[in-house]
Amino acid sequence: MILNKLTYPDAKYFSSLMEDYLVEKDVLRNLYHRFPRLESFQDQIKEKQVEFNLKPKARHILVQSLLNQYSELNSAQDSLNNINLLKDEKTFTITTGHQLNLFTGPLYFIYKIISVINLCKQLKVAYPSYNFVPVYWMATEDHDFEEIQYFKFHGKKVLWNKEAKGGVGRLNTNGLKDVLKIFKSQLGSSINAQEIVELFQTAYIEHDNLANATRFLAHQLFGSDGLVIIDGDDRELKRLMLPHFKDELLHQTSYHHVSNSIQQWPVDYKVQVSPREINLFYLKDDLRERIVFENNQFKVLETEISFSEKEVLTELEKFPERFSPNVIMRPLYQETILPNLCYIGGGGEMAYWLELKQYFNSQDITFPILLMRNSALIMSNKEYDKIQKLDLEIKDLFLKDYQLEEKLTRQLSEIEIDFSTQKEHLKNQFKELYIIAQQTDHSFFGAVAAQERKQIKGLEHLEKRLLKAQKRKLKDYLERASTVQQHLFPNSSLQERQENFSSLYVEYGANLIKILRDNLDPLDFRFSVIILDS
Repeated sequence: MILNKLTYPDAKYFSSLMEDYLVEKDVLRNLYHRFPRLESFQDQIKEKQVEFNLKPKARHILVQSLLNQYSELNSAQDSLNNINLLKDEKTFTITTGHQLNLFTGPLYFIYKIISVINLCKQLKVAYPSYNFVPVYWMATEDHDFEEIQYFKFHGKKVLWNKEAKGGVGRLNTNGLKDVLKIFKSQLGSSINAQEIVELFQTAYIEHDNLANATRFLAHQLFGSDGLVIIDGDDRELKRLMLPHFKDELLHQTSYHHVSNSIQQWPVDYKVQVSPREINLFYLKDDLRERIVFENNQFKVLETEISFSEKEVLTELEKFPERFSPNVIMRPLYQETILPNLCYIGGGGEMAYWLELKQYFNSQDITFPILLMRNSALIMSNKEYDKIQKLDLEIKDLFLKDYQLEEKLTRQLSEIEIDFSTQKEHLKNQFKELYIIAQQTDHSFFGAVAAQERKQIKGLEHLEKRLLKAQKRKLKDYLERASTVQQHLFPNSSLQERQENFSSLYVEYGANLIKILRDNLDPLDFRFSVIILDS
């Protein structure tokens, strides 16, 4: 195995906001609480401990809810040990969250979980008197089924074709037998392929809903690391959020604070999400719709359901499980019920968390340390050999396809494809003409300038023609380079955003997870390129 590292600017697939966050640019300093370095956790621990000690029942409720959620999961002793540790005021969590994508969805799901697990290990070494529990928050209440109903195996979509309404965690798993048949036909018959089939079978065919299936799947992959998987669609956990839900309904607090943060947002960066006036949904089986306040009534969109102020507060008190936070409020929910120190997510997630600090302050909830998950490109040594034979550097592959083609053409051409010298010579000739032009009328000066522009453009056109001609001459070489790039960057995107872990598991087996766990460092803010023996 060979490990290479690239800076995120060299990787070229990440936003300027994330690149600037990772180098602690001053313009972003007010948007986060503490920067993710090992020494920052000492103060974070103290602050979160004080906050959580003011909620003496919170740990007990959290532990009981988790034990209930794990009641039907066998062989979960490592996770159960960590759940019981959460009773101790010296135990804290490191959390990531993810949608309930079919069979985990894109490969970066794996990187998220490993980032959480590895950070817990590093923190235990640095702060041995405390305990650190890795947590995966399942986004069971999301209702965007179209985003999660497929995964890609070697570039081909494996699709769960189903009509779906309401929170996706409650969806039954009907129809996934047919999905497995299609998937199985693509996998082949190797031992690794058989393991993938068995994993899909036991997760999705032997569990009745998507939340239970996803919990089982994530546990099979990471249970031995003590990963704790939490479902926020839980009555007792939501009861801990009652003051914040009530505040949201009556005062629209999140809207005001997040809107104010957006108004002060640095102009160089895109705003990731915008708040609603009320950032809560009403949730029942087959129903998750926004709550709006209109004509002195709290209405549930697309339904006939409405409440007066008194009625909605009564509904909240009796049925807290029917109130579901959206993307703006879900982070607060998570940080309210967990003794959490750090949230680990992708660049898009980090971007919307950075909008929330002011809102957290208004609710007296400690804002977590924000850490961008590990990112990686995995290739075989055969692919690496091809790259070397093509005289490519690994970072060249991260260029856009047309940029790679042009760079290689200029690099390999026996003819210099750069007319800078000719352009400079031409400009020097025109300097003499401008001296003459200054001695006559203005129209002649304009004619000289126009002629200079025309001839410079002519040279630029000839340069492009020469580049095109050399591309034709080097066609075979460029096509081989393009084939390698397209394989490693499907759809001109990062591998981790396109392929499912099964695409690599078929080749490398369970050892894949171990290799990633051993080589991804959550506090190393670089992109990893991992070259594996095939």
